[in-house]
Amino acid sequence: MIGSKFLAPAVIAVVALVSSAANAQTALKIGVINVSRLLEQSPQAEAVTKKLSDEFAPRQRDIQAAQTRVQQQEDRFQKDAPVMGEEERVNLDRQIRDGKRDLQRTQNEYLEDLNARRNEEVGKLQRDVLLKVQDYASAQKFDLVLGDAIYVSKALDITEQVLAVLKGPGAPAAAPKK
Repeated sequence: MIGSKFLAPAVIAVVALVSSAANAQTALKIGVINVSRLLEQSPQAEAVTKKLSDEFAPRQRDIQAAQTRVQQQEDRFQKDAPVMGEEERVNLDRQIRDGKRDLQRTQNEYLEDLNARRNEEVGKLQRDVLLKVQDYASAQKFDLVLGDAIYVSKALDITEQVLAVLKGPGAPAAAPKK
């Protein structure tokens, strides 16, 4: 709510600045990019996704195996509880509770680690994409490049051109193998 009070005047100020600059310099070159589209569709983003998937796949398989074990124990308990001895039933019930608790802890640790790594990799990706946008804007002699405007005419949208640069030579096709 507070941010929107300051956003409107800031946008008006930028528009006024751009308008006055346009009057002062008739060849003002402006471009707008869709940052989220660049971060989703770039080959670098695909490489990050694959890298994280490869890195966390073994832990995900372990979690799935633990889920299967707990489910099998629960199924056995439901099926055999009436014919089990008291001690065996209590032991199996305890194993199920312990297994669920361990599974929950493992899942929480997995999600925390995955989110931390994802944030780390996305930060690197954002910096890389920003540098590529700056290089493209400089090479194409843009005076101003904005990100994520509310409305952009097709004439000002340079997202596709920047994506082409990101997909160009030297762009990673996939994450490196370990």
